[in-house]
Amino acid sequence: MMLAQKHMTTAEFEEYISLPANSERLLELINGEIVEKMPTEEHSLIVGNIYITLRVFVDKNGLGRVAFEVRRKMPGDEHNARLPDVEFTRKERLLPIVKKGAVPQMPDLAVEVKSPDDSYQKLRDKAAYYLANGTQVVWLVYPEKHMVEIQTLDDFEYKVAGQTLDGCDLLPGFTMNVDDIFAG
Repeated sequence: MMLAQKHMTTAEFEEYISLPANSERLLELINGEIVEKMPTEEHSLIVGNIYITLRVFVDKNGLGRVAFEVRRKMPGDEHNARLPDVEFTRKERLLPIVKKGAVPQMPDLAVEVKSPDDSYQKLRDKAAYYLANGTQVVWLVYPEKHMVEIQTLDDFEYKVAGQTLDGCDLLPGFTMNVDDIFAG
């Protein structure tokens, strides 16, 4: 949900989200506009399914860090502070854990799950932003279609029910059945 306001910088956004009234809201800054994420139960279950499967695989293999809803801001970009639903960063690129504010880099893998009020174009725009700023792979998850769109800088593909999502070169050996993503 887009909130009506003036075009905002990331410094103004940080001040805005630090207000007590905003302490329990999921807000991100997209091209200077505050967007509130309003996850549904379905959205939460899907995010949890992906997070748990990725986390177990990454931890078992010592590959890096998996997280969810972590604010990310690229240095020099004063109009974006993004919140991927799920993310993975390779251990070679890990920064010390950020305890206040945004992580100053994009993850290697960003996952966005479509909410009912998101358009397909909005999600593809998010993917383009992540990829342009260092993310290697983006998974766009479409609950109503039981489909995952996998994007890289060079290509894209779709995985649907009955197929298996893999980790490409980023997570060698990782697999997840698409049906398991949508299990309730």
